[in-house]
Amino acid sequence: MPDRNTAAAWEYHNATKHSWQSVRSSRHSLDFANYPMPFKVYPTLEPIPLPREGQQSGVAALSAVSSPGVEPSGEVAPDLGLLAQLLFFSAGITRHRKWSGGEIFFRAAACTGALYEIELYVVCRDLQGLAAGVYHFNPADFALRRLRAGDYRASLVAATDGEAAVARAPAVIVSTGTYWRNAWKYQARTYRHFGWDNGTLHANLLAMCAARQLPARVVCGFADEEVNRLLDLDTLREVALTLVPLGCSESSPPEPPEIPALGLEVVPPSQREVDYPAMRAMHAASSLAPGEIAAWRGTPPAAAAGETQGQRVALQPLGDDAIPRDTIEQVILRRGSSRRFARQPILFAQLSTLLDRATRGIPADFLDASGAQLNELYVIANAVEDLPSGAYYFHRQRRELECLKEGNFRKEAAYLGLDQELPGDAAACVFFLADLRATLERYGNRGYRAVQLEAGILGGKLYLAAYAQGLGATGLTFYDDDVVQFFSPHAAGKSAIFLVALGHSARRTLVPPPA
Repeated sequence: MPDRNTAAAWEYHNATKHSWQSVRSSRHSLDFANYPMPFKVYPTLEPIPLPREGQQSGVAALSAVSSPGVEPSGEVAPDLGLLAQLLFFSAGITRHRKWSGGEIFFRAAACTGALYEIELYVVCRDLQGLAAGVYHFNPADFALRRLRAGDYRASLVAATDGEAAVARAPAVIVSTGTYWRNAWKYQARTYRHFGWDNGTLHANLLAMCAARQLPARVVCGFADEEVNRLLDLDTLREVALTLVPLGCSESSPPEPPEIPALGLEVVPPSQREVDYPAMRAMHAASSLAPGEIAAWRGTPPAAAAGETQGQRVALQPLGDDAIPRDTIEQVILRRGSSRRFARQPILFAQLSTLLDRATRGIPADFLDASGAQLNELYVIANAVEDLPSGAYYFHRQRRELECLKEGNFRKEAAYLGLDQELPGDAAACVFFLADLRATLERYGNRGYRAVQLEAGILGGKLYLAAYAQGLGATGLTFYDDDVVQFFSPHAAGKSAIFLVALGHSARRTLVPPPA
């Protein structure tokens, strides 16, 4: 099986590492005259407007974020109104801002560089208010466009080798990644960003489904060619990443119609695109054929224990009766990405709540009911009341922080976060590290997609949990090997995957020019 030749994942991972030297030797510059359009546009398809007004869930954000998923039971199907809510609070436009080069449309979930390379599609049976079909979601005019008429859910059942959640779902949201829209800025490292940006979007989607008591599950195991063909994707530019079946039904999908190529016209995102073959090579190496799906499912690898000798501190998270009551919808609408942090401490109860609520489980086909994770969390505490400043490892099962070394590491945090002020000013920085070797041995190259996606989901949960408590958050990139070195010997042999900085947001103050 080509997916098991994990040299491909290692080659990509090592080639896209950041180091102090690689960042400074790069000659890449941003061509704003060739800035990519942030929306996929089908100029020949008629829009189907989505309802903008919807019923609020009334569920506290921290309750929705911490849910490990809703167990499927009976007949539960979203109608058009609920589907519109899920799409809006996952990928809809929540605010916009003008700048010298045009206008930025900020979305419900955080995205690297505000480039929004993740697209959403819907495959459904007849729903209340929406006929069966394959649809593309465009946030620009908040509308669906029908690519195919008819019930094609059985095609997804076949592509996932009978995945139960897909087989019983009245609707499935499929996410894709568009290479160039993110590579314009981040070049070949974009394939990592597919996981992060798709993950933060999924954190919102899963929280919204939990708030509305709608069963949902993240499915990464599918035959790539079959799903790409159903969506009629130009796979040199856009590829399917995940499926999220919604709801449950007691009836099976009918046999699907034929799936001819559509060749629909799509507006080019830029005047020209720069190709980064390493991304497409990584995607091809991690793609699955129909016969490889069954081996994908199963128990995740056990996390390496690492050295355990530091003092441990039990988390002190807020209970359900003490959490802020702001709803998940309210928190998503006010969520942003902090551009500056005030050097003010956060409470240990706030940090505890962040870690506790973000790590209670993700309903995904590459994880199991034990609540296992592929990523492990390491923390630099710069300013947390009742917690000595230092570097910590989070023991997820025990709900404890183990002190790896005490000290003021603001300077080190700033350096590790690509020499940026944000992680140095933040009250705490959460680094996601993974035993990539064990993950690839268990899942093959597909595991590389999973570990990046999981980090993005966990990071998205931290975002929401921070804003629910009146704090700020931002996702950052990093110097890969230096992160591992900083947390070693405990982190020896692991790989840096993602970074989220947390704290009190501060506005930038403009210094007036001298008189």
